[in-house]
Amino acid sequence: MAVSQPKLDKDSEDSSLLPLVHDIIKCMDKDKEGPDVHQELTKLKTKIQKAREQITNMPGIDSSPQEQQQQLATLREQVRTKNQLLQKYKSLCMFDVPKAS
Repeated sequence: MAVSQPKLDKDSEDSSLLPLVHDIIKCMDKDKEGPDVHQELTKLKTKIQKAREQITNMPGIDSSPQEQQQQLATLREQVRTKNQLLQKYKSLCMFDVPKAS
């Protein structure tokens, strides 16, 4: 029941909008609604759209909080059971190899 996490490149990991907003404000101070402002606004719009797409593609986004809690409880129980089995197998001394004389 493993869920593969999508690999994110450097650009998609940076979801901060503040630098773009800062650039827009700087452009507005400089030339009052010039083409640079529209270019920066377009960058902001595309970054917001990418963030929306990433959110809708997140695994488990369609599950309710109760379903997510149930899945988490199930996975924790599986880990606990596997740890118990691992400890049991370690205690069986099957891994002790007799030394050759």
